[in-house]
Amino acid sequence: MDELSLRASVACLIKVLFKKQGDESRILALERVATLRQIQGKVKVTVTAKPFGGAVRIINPQALRISIGNFQYDSKRSRRERDFRILVKPESWGKLKDICCEHLKNPEKGILDTNPERELTEEFEDTIHVSISRDQYQIIPRGMSIEAMPVETNNVRAAGIPTVRIYFLYEAWITDPIIINRMLTNSRQYTDEDLQNQAQQDAQHGGKGRANATLTLKHDDLIGLYRSLNLGMQDELICFEGHLIENNVLAILDEVAQTRYKHFNG
Repeated sequence: MDELSLRASVACLIKVLFKKQGDESRILALERVATLRQIQGKVKVTVTAKPFGGAVRIINPQALRISIGNFQYDSKRSRRERDFRILVKPESWGKLKDICCEHLKNPEKGILDTNPERELTEEFEDTIHVSISRDQYQIIPRGMSIEAMPVETNNVRAAGIPTVRIYFLYEAWITDPIIINRMLTNSRQYTDEDLQNQAQQDAQHGGKGRANATLTLKHDDLIGLYRSLNLGMQDELICFEGHLIENNVLAILDEVAQTRYKHFNG
């Protein structure tokens, strides 16, 4: 399988927004994740914030193979859940982009499942421990972003493999005051240090060494920070109000001039 040397990750990213009562400022909600890793024999727990969302699922693997050629999943977990995290031949990259662009125009074709509602439901249950229903938010498709330059992934199941990424983008406006209050409370309640401790405890009890919470921040303030950075610095983890922000947050911020992600409206 040496020929399958490029990892392709296709995911949904959801820009979760809301407004507090009596305040017209847009608030952006991110998922804050603590992850425990073994690095050179030492335990390290990192806490970063990223958009809500997750891997697109492959509904019809055979149809995908016919279109792009042979592939294999990057891990047993990806195979089990049919996550679009796969190893392909580098020359398959163009065909893979074409399939995703076609899905934007014709999502009923049946090769991919890009339903953002499933991811939003699962991640709200994980972070704020509530079951969000469709009448508590409005969701709008916002096209697709492509990160075409291969970058070595830090995913624990495929660390170091050159990876290209495609993101199907959505914007979700939370309208239920109860959900909004839960997000704000959760963001204030847990510090990054709390999450680090929870991740360590999770690992000690046989878990994956993870913990998560929300991070709520003023959308326009984050935009202002990104606009103040040169393009090279945008590609790195940035610090905002004491929190590390993952670079894929850029993919949901079409208000920021950038070179990392190329946006398509479909």
